[in-house]
Amino acid sequence: MNHPERDAIEHRLVELRQEHKDLDDAIGALASQPGHDQLQLRRMKKRKLLLKDQTAYLVAQLEPDVPA
Repeated sequence: MNHPERDAIEHRLVELRQEHKDLDDAIGALASQPGHDQLQLRRMKKRKLLLKDQTAYLVAQLEPDVPA
């Protein structure tokens, strides 16, 4: 992987991790409210899982291949 590709992936990882943290904070705030919107909470949790999957995929792209 060339340097610009690696830099782009690392930059995207920073963005994804920040969005994941922000979403985690928002989920906590929403869940603590009485009578919170269950549908919105489920959607936020689903988005958080998607961000986690995208982060894992990009981390795997940065790691060198290890022969089995």
